[in-house]
Parts: sequence; structure tokens; C-alpha cells
Amino acid sequence: MISAQAWADAQRLWDFQKMGHEPRPCSVAIGLGSHDLGVADTTADFYHRGMMPLIVFTGATSRTTRDRMPRGEAEHYRERAVELGVPDDAILVEPMARNTGENIRFSQALLREHKVAASSALLISKPYEERRAYATARKLWPEVEWVSASTPMTLVNYVDSIGDARLVIDMLVGAQQRLLLYPRQGFMIELYIPDDVVAAYGRLCVAGFTSRLVSENFESA
Repeated sequence: MISAQAWADAQRLWDFQKMGHEPRPCSVAIGLGSHDLGVADTTADFYHRGMMPLIVFTGATSRTTRDRMPRGEAEHYRERAVELGVPDDAILVEPMARNTGENIRFSQALLREHKVAASSALLISKPYEERRAYATARKLWPEVEWVSASTPMTLVNYVDSIGDARLVIDMLVGAQQRLLLYPRQGFMIELYIPDDVVAAYGRLCVAGFTSRLVSENFESA
């Protein structure tokens, strides 16, 4: 049973993760691989709205996706986008990245390989990782103007789509920890984090929502 306080704290972290950027036309879209096919759906929607001429889907597999996406996250995203009417020749697939930092670095290398000059990019992630993705991209590829986006939905709707409230809150806590930890390790820029967000994160850790935390000595973005 999840307490009312835990739900309130999770909502605060959810709200904080949203960057509030207004989607606009960009040179390219980069869809960050994960378990969530909604990233591919939202990327396809942006394409059909004329927001970008080219998509990069990036991602290998992880412990949470290897069974559901055996061909790799980026490839499953590509297949989904093609099903939704995106031309295959408008998609590049980066199949090796295993964390957010690699998503950005490997996408940058792929675009350079294809001689694509990107001055701006729509960065499309899961709803609870907009801010983390943005902070990482700004650190690793500062020349690009980043617009962070995700599928517009509420925390309750996202929990319903995943079917596991505790897992979603664990993931929110993990994303928040990285915003606190990774700037010191050089993986992302430092962003202002309000005191009430830090307090909500701390209460959720004490309440045991810790399965997605990393060791402070663990070097991965």
C-alpha cells in the first residue's frame, strides 16, 4: 500500500521532471531508448506535425527490455514509427547505447557519419526523465539547442500504463538521484533543484523506493 504522502512526493518529482519546453521545428529528433514505446509514438507524432525531417532512435537493451525488445530498443522504436507512417528513410538507428550519455554521444557520431548538421534537436524521453535527459545532452553536446519533450500524460495515467505503481515511483526516485549526483561526476550540467523536491526525494528514499538508485561511486550516465 502506497501512502498519501508517498503519492504526493512522487507527484512533486513527476512535476519537476517536466521541462515545460514548447515543441518546435528542429534539425532532428532523438528518441531515447527505453521500455516505453510511447517515446516512439510521440516521436512519430512530431514527425507528422512537421517538427523535424529526420529521427534518430538510440538504444541497445537493458535488463528491463531484453525480453520485450530482443532486437534492441532503437530497432523496436523504428518498427513502431514505421507502423505509424514514418518513412523508413527518415529514421537512423543507433543500436549500441546503454545509458543516456551514450545515447547522446553515439547519436552525435551517427549524425556526423551521415553528414547531418544539427543546430537544434527535439530530445524525446520518458515523461519522468525529461530533465535528466536535457541536463545530459546540454553537458555532452552543448552546441545544439535542445528542446526536451515526452508523451503528455499524468502520473496516474503513466502508472496505469505501466501497471506497477511502486516501480514507477522507484524510477522517479532514481531519475532524481541522478540529477543530484551526476553533475558532480561530470555527466550532466547542474540544474537548480528546489528544496521541496529534495525533501520529497529524501522521504521516498526513507520509505523504501530505492530499487533504481545507484552507488555514488558508480560511474554511468
